[in-house]
Amino acid sequence: MTALVFPGQGSQHPGMGKDLFARFPELTAQADAVLGYSIEELCRTGGGGNLNRTQFAQSALFVVNALSYLSRDATLPRPRYLAGHSLGEYNALFAAGCFDFATGVRLVHRRGALMGSAEGGGMLAVLGVPGERLRDLIEGVDQGLVDMANFNSATQTVLSGPTDVLREVARALSRHDGVRSVPLKVSAAFHSRYMREAAQEFARFLRGFSFADPQVPVLANVTAAPYPPGQVADLLARQIHQPVRWHQITRYLLDHGVAEVVETGPGRVLSGLWLAAKEAAADRGSGATGRRDAAEDLGNRSGAETAAAGRAPAGTGRSFRAEDLGCAEFRRDHGLRYAYLAGAMFRGIASADLVIRLAQRGLMGFFGAGGLDLGQVEKELLRIQGALGTDGRYGMNLLHSIDDPAYENTVVDLCLRHGVHTVEAAGFTQLTPAVVRFRYAGARRDAQGAPVAPHRVLAKVSRPEVAAAFMAPAPTAVVDRLVTEGLLTVEEARIATELPVSEDICVEADSGGHTDGGVALTLLPAMIRHRDAAMERHGYRKRLRIGAAGGIGAPETVAAAFVLGADFVLTGSVNQCSPEAGTSDAVKDLLAELDVQDTAYAPAGDMFELGARVQVVRKATMFAARGNKLYQLYRQYDGWESIDETTRRVVEETYFKRPFAQVWQETREYHLANGRAAEIEKAERSPKHRMALAFRWYFARTVRWALEGDPAQRVNFQIQSGPAIGAFNHVVRGTGLEDWRDRHVDLIAETLMTGAADVLNRRVARPTSR
Repeated sequence: MTALVFPGQGSQHPGMGKDLFARFPELTAQADAVLGYSIEELCRTGGGGNLNRTQFAQSALFVVNALSYLSRDATLPRPRYLAGHSLGEYNALFAAGCFDFATGVRLVHRRGALMGSAEGGGMLAVLGVPGERLRDLIEGVDQGLVDMANFNSATQTVLSGPTDVLREVARALSRHDGVRSVPLKVSAAFHSRYMREAAQEFARFLRGFSFADPQVPVLANVTAAPYPPGQVADLLARQIHQPVRWHQITRYLLDHGVAEVVETGPGRVLSGLWLAAKEAAADRGSGATGRRDAAEDLGNRSGAETAAAGRAPAGTGRSFRAEDLGCAEFRRDHGLRYAYLAGAMFRGIASADLVIRLAQRGLMGFFGAGGLDLGQVEKELLRIQGALGTDGRYGMNLLHSIDDPAYENTVVDLCLRHGVHTVEAAGFTQLTPAVVRFRYAGARRDAQGAPVAPHRVLAKVSRPEVAAAFMAPAPTAVVDRLVTEGLLTVEEARIATELPVSEDICVEADSGGHTDGGVALTLLPAMIRHRDAAMERHGYRKRLRIGAAGGIGAPETVAAAFVLGADFVLTGSVNQCSPEAGTSDAVKDLLAELDVQDTAYAPAGDMFELGARVQVVRKATMFAARGNKLYQLYRQYDGWESIDETTRRVVEETYFKRPFAQVWQETREYHLANGRAAEIEKAERSPKHRMALAFRWYFARTVRWALEGDPAQRVNFQIQSGPAIGAFNHVVRGTGLEDWRDRHVDLIAETLMTGAADVLNRRVARPTSR
């Protein structure tokens, strides 16, 4: 297979394209009309030095690259992939049919003007050291102000940042043997955080254009993966301030069976990088046959079909791909690019914006309906459906409510009324009528008489007995009750005896929010064996699928989950630190600084009396310590008045910031307004229950203070999160995703899934003795 690649800025030189302009006079005239000057004259003479200025160089390179492509021998085979380094990516998209020649000139003309007008900062090419080691070498010296801008090869990385800091970095690197650094002649710190304003301006400019999807796969600089549908404008805007992942692109081409790269345009820089990458691959002994054998071996060891890390597709004969990891049937059923889901985070933290963005990029998320009033849930659901349609890729959270079963029923009513097809059932300790009703409502038989249910329940579980209940058909007593109440028909009830409550069981290990603190390495294999037993016991025609959640924060973790046999993965905490998450900037700022040790366990406010736990952020907040203290007081005393006066005063002044009597009054009014008079009557009879309800007021407020980012209550923020966010912060350090404002949820998915494929290619195909 062949790939065409197009060079970027730096490859320009006077005289380039001299034989092309006469062959394409109409296109040359189009370029002149857009640019307002003679492109041929600029390329032929260098324009008195203008050819080396960004605003001129980019337009000139695009034109010469494009004409070089159009002059290519038409009898040559069509390339399997297209790619371009930075500016060259526009030529790859032009060759793939995403826009016409004149549009491409307009785009690069504006891009060059914006980037050329940026001032301050510079770039430093570093040779002789792997990018991952370079981060360690410059840590501290870079003062946190330098970004990795270009990953050109295994040992060639370009840094961007303030020029004075880059000089210090260069001096520090000169002390290391074999490491060489070269300042680049540029006007600004391209492909870094310092270009964000230019990227935003370019994104606004791009709104005036319509783009077709590539007819040939184009590898994006931002993701080192093929452009997904509808993403041309988004990825081009982000490319300006995010790293060029050229080394990862060459690895992708090698891993997908590309044997030859043809550089189309002036210079041979990319050809040299390709040859170096091929030689390195050969030195590693990672030939096609060895890779294929490793892939097949992993697939066989992990069980039938694609139950574990997806084996290499037939015909590629080379490697693991993110698109093939996990269960193919799962991806088909849900219409997904990856066997990857974003789980619901309560109170709308998993927001409508988060769900919509994922769906528009071929992925799927669940709206965090838990803890919101039904009016707000319905409003956000309609917004999701307005963007995606009723049959779009999205799901809703169905959170178990032990003390308010009516809430579950009203959520199910809402979902059925609006045609929701999928819910994430979370926090269930047993099956309830609400979840059974949702699953089997509308169930029927197809033309062959096979049972079909239009609704899917994805069950998040951490206990075997709960998993077994979801893997089984619905309990007869629950189904009979629903039939008696007119909520299921007789035919739906019959089908409820044949189909499992859930076909997708997500095993939740230690995670943010409610957690049993389970270990994935133990839970996942055990649940897979439970699944196998359930399949045999119930004689299902369709295989139940097992997913992995909890602690999914690094590519290595994702790869491990698939190796263990997971059919899909589901993320949570990492998505809370994204622009789309429905929480405050203050929370996101804090999350972006966390390490893996910065979480702790605290009582769960919604199940306070039962002693259930949630995992929360410990750094910069006192919530975990204070929540545990309140639970200790509840266990130790029979009522508020039984607690010693000094402790009561501390709680009122530092926790509540108001007298207990006022807290109780607010609590009482809330319960009465929400139809829970029985709770108040019980509290009036039991001082201990009254204390519990008042303490739960504090837990609810700590969540609200965090969501609102109340600076006066920062010390009381309750931020439910697991250590996965700390792991992800390590992954993206020094990259374009270090700033959470750039961590769009689809990019988080891309980073984890493509990274997992890379891990498998490196570590499974080439086992080590370490």
